[in-house]
Amino acid sequence: GQFSYSAIEDVQLLSWENAPKYCLQLTIPGGTVLLQAANSYLRDQWFHSLQWKKKIYKYKKVLSNPSRWEVVLKEIRTLVDMALTSPLQDDSINQAPLEIVSKLLSEAIAPLLENNHPPPDLCEFFCKHCRERPRSMVVIEVFTPVVQRILKHNMDFGKCPRLRLFTQEYILALNELNAGMEVVKKFIQSMHGPTGHCPHPRVLPNLVAVCLAAIYSCYEEFINSRDNSPSLKEIRNGCQQPCDRKPTLPLRLLHPSPDLVSQEATLSEARLKSVVVASSEIHVEVERTSTAKPALTASAGNDSEPNLIDCLMVSPACSTMSIELGPQADRTLGCYVEILKLLSDYDDWRPSLASLLQPIPFPKEALAHEKFTKELKYVIQRFAEDPRQEVHSCLLSVRAGKDGWFQLYSPGGVACDDDGELFASMVHILMGSCYKTKKFLLSLAENKLGPCMLLALRGNQTMVEILCLMLEYNIIDNNDTQLQIISTLESTDVGKRMYEQLCDRQRELKELQRKGGPTRLTLPSKSTDADLARLLSSGSFGNLENLSLAFTNVTSACAEHLIKLPSLKQLNLWSTQFGDAGLRLLSEHLTMLQVLNLCETPVTDAGLLALSSMKSLCSLNMNSTKLSADTYEDLKAKLPNLKEVDVRYTEAW
Repeated sequence: GQFSYSAIEDVQLLSWENAPKYCLQLTIPGGTVLLQAANSYLRDQWFHSLQWKKKIYKYKKVLSNPSRWEVVLKEIRTLVDMALTSPLQDDSINQAPLEIVSKLLSEAIAPLLENNHPPPDLCEFFCKHCRERPRSMVVIEVFTPVVQRILKHNMDFGKCPRLRLFTQEYILALNELNAGMEVVKKFIQSMHGPTGHCPHPRVLPNLVAVCLAAIYSCYEEFINSRDNSPSLKEIRNGCQQPCDRKPTLPLRLLHPSPDLVSQEATLSEARLKSVVVASSEIHVEVERTSTAKPALTASAGNDSEPNLIDCLMVSPACSTMSIELGPQADRTLGCYVEILKLLSDYDDWRPSLASLLQPIPFPKEALAHEKFTKELKYVIQRFAEDPRQEVHSCLLSVRAGKDGWFQLYSPGGVACDDDGELFASMVHILMGSCYKTKKFLLSLAENKLGPCMLLALRGNQTMVEILCLMLEYNIIDNNDTQLQIISTLESTDVGKRMYEQLCDRQRELKELQRKGGPTRLTLPSKSTDADLARLLSSGSFGNLENLSLAFTNVTSACAEHLIKLPSLKQLNLWSTQFGDAGLRLLSEHLTMLQVLNLCETPVTDAGLLALSSMKSLCSLNMNSTKLSADTYEDLKAKLPNLKEVDVRYTEAW
């Protein structure tokens, strides 16, 4: 009897299709009883099988030509319930509903989603499908046009965060394919388009929003355990206020102290103890040394210019963290940092990308994560190499007193890992577009003189030029420091050559500024920058007060010669090609200028705003320039001595 029971149990474990063959081969005592039991079991299985096939045929017929969506939804629910409760033990039973739903998605729902965003509940289903079956053809064939439409037309992920989550999961599913990042790269290329300019203005901000949310999620557990803020999941579910709950991660304090219970360290705290946070996803070791930030040595005052250079004068707090992410979080981080790198390769996207990343929209745990900052360095390098000021100016912080990418990747910053090579690139590009040269050099001398000298000692040409300019503009007051800079310059061939050129310029400048020469000078029509330079190098012009370059061919390049005239009070640039760059340089050095004629020059608001620092101006001619009404009002408010102004044939007229 026991043997027969075991044999019947074996029969039940078999597929009903193979059971008859097995039973016919049984030649054991009591086989009649066994065969009767097996036949009874198989009759039931065959009956259920026929019923199942009949119902599957019915559902396929109903769902292939859906008339009303409420009927379709009801039939799908019934089909799924029947598959889950069926006594048949066959994989094809559970597979049949999936095949029907997949076909329904491809043929019925996909065309609707091409012109409409999926509702939140459907987004949840799509997210689950991407997570559980990333290699499914539904992801490529059905979800791709849906995600493309979301990225092209979505205006605000805040109103429907599930759209962002679905896009995030879709990209991660692409990354799980055999080709991995190559598939993701082709997807980004398809979103940009084949031309040099992307025709869809919403694609870039939507992609950046998805990347930022995904990167934040990699550090979410630690952030929630640190400040008890609502998690992304809670925010998606409608929890906007911090809830009273315990941290989700266990904390182990290596050095127990009541001070460690506080949320975030303030700048006045001298040192925080080491904290270890461990979980299945993240392992963080934190050791932070903070000192009070030095006060800015240059106040904003009534300066109308943005305080970009003031931002350079802030030294970032010394902070070190050692962060380890789990495998899943590490893959997510790698995928989305790679997307940011791909976005930075497109010239038309780079200005907007730089603007979006300028406020540093990443958690401090990410900035202290060595892998993250090392990978993101490529993006910052692309910003530093871009000649457009709207791009590389975003390396600075958005306002004074805050750290920017310039501080984070400079020597001593939390992200610097290359002994200042990227720092030198950023200084080179910023110096080329910065008209407040003295203020820029002052900030470097106060905060980064050591790294500048070290890089110059290693032959970095940019830093050699910076040290020479510090000497030329008398930025360094300490005599010993000046001698140390000179020794540094003379220790390399490039430094020795530039220092000799500096000495020659100083001798020429001394001769140029020696008292003597004419008080008034007018250059002939069609004179060039080279003609002006040749003239000023011919003798002394220390008494020159009035210079007319009207109707000549001079450009902004002649400004470097004009700023060497110590007594200049009147300058006529009527109908020349003198532009914004030269105007900015004049505003920094010729602070005693009283009369300036810019009639019919190509100057714009960008250069005219710099004139607000020339408090001695009494007469200003901006006739036939690109002056705007707002800039004119600003100049009138900040130039108290201005009495004669000509703004005819401008917007301010």
